[in-house]
Amino acid sequence: MSDFYQTGAVATFHRLGKSDLVSLESKLLEASTTRGVTLVLPSLFSEIKGEALKEILSELSKVEYIREIVVTLGPATQDEFREARNFFSVLPQSTRVIWNNGPNIQALYETMQGYGLFPGEDGKGRSAWMAYGYIIAEGGSKIIALHDCDILTYSRELLGRLIFPVLSPHLDFEFCKGFYSRVSHKMNGRVTRLFVTPLIRALIKTVGRLDILHYYDSFRYPLAGEFSMLTDLARINRIPADWGLEVGVLAEIYRNCSVKRICQVELCENYDHKHQGLSPADPEKGLNKMAIDIAKNIFRTLSGEGIIFTPGFFNTLCATYLRIAQDTIARYHGDAIINGLEYDRHEEGTAVEVFTEAIRRAGEIITQDPLGPPQIPAWNRVFAAIPDFAERILEAVRTDNP
Repeated sequence: MSDFYQTGAVATFHRLGKSDLVSLESKLLEASTTRGVTLVLPSLFSEIKGEALKEILSELSKVEYIREIVVTLGPATQDEFREARNFFSVLPQSTRVIWNNGPNIQALYETMQGYGLFPGEDGKGRSAWMAYGYIIAEGGSKIIALHDCDILTYSRELLGRLIFPVLSPHLDFEFCKGFYSRVSHKMNGRVTRLFVTPLIRALIKTVGRLDILHYYDSFRYPLAGEFSMLTDLARINRIPADWGLEVGVLAEIYRNCSVKRICQVELCENYDHKHQGLSPADPEKGLNKMAIDIAKNIFRTLSGEGIIFTPGFFNTLCATYLRIAQDTIARYHGDAIINGLEYDRHEEGTAVEVFTEAIRRAGEIITQDPLGPPQIPAWNRVFAAIPDFAERILEAVRTDNP
């Protein structure tokens, strides 16, 4: 995006002109000598077989300022875990692979449950959370960065730009969120374009301009999976275990940071990764489920701000969202036409109809169960309840990575 407009509550760092990767990495390397950086890679075993991750590893092998890489692996058999360890062993950085459904890590989850601590359901949220626990226990890094393993347009410039605002001694940020455009022959990113942003703006119209809604509305791409943060934040943040992960993380950062120390950075000219289907007939799959989980998380966050929801409120919200989303379709249609992109207004309209129903379903769930399942607890609470848990994490990971 070639503008320099500062919008909303958080600082925005744009990608202006041609970047100087050599200079950027030189500054990162110098800063990393006093503030170690660990990169977290949440990975599914299936991604090891894909082309995206091969290119990601090729780029990471050239990065010198990362002291450690922690791969937190989704469901995998023992043979698949061994294959994953072998796959990631080519990296020159110190690398650990966390086998989340292996017996050693499962024993940790069972221990937590014995102390009344809910470790969350299996998924990206819990996998990332366990990686943070290992990094805290290991104690060698002041900064954590995370990005997904399915980025088809990956470059090490993306990683450098993601980490720089938090690592640089000349800046004063504790959390940095990535953003980018997602365009191929058409516009992608439907959940952000047609759901999250219109929903936030519909909430502003219905409940008023709350600070947290203004904060949400400041992010160019709130569902981006890429961020960097101080390791100390990983100690105090709770994490949702469902598709509401990204907006849930933003809510926790809002609670635990000064907004002046939160920023977003444009990572690359364009970004592409694997795409989810809409699944209009099944609210338990695809973008349909994602939208329901995101809406639930936003509504529960607002409940924590003192907003009272009623069935009548959600009827009004659906109508307000639908009007804003339909206007948004018209705007994106013009944006696509002037840039020579394909744009299927019927397909976009169908998505908005599915998302409207997702808001209604999420409202019903919130009305029946305002609190919902507990979030994965902050690491400070886990370490307070189980004083030797940090040592247990280190032992489990090192046993799996001899």
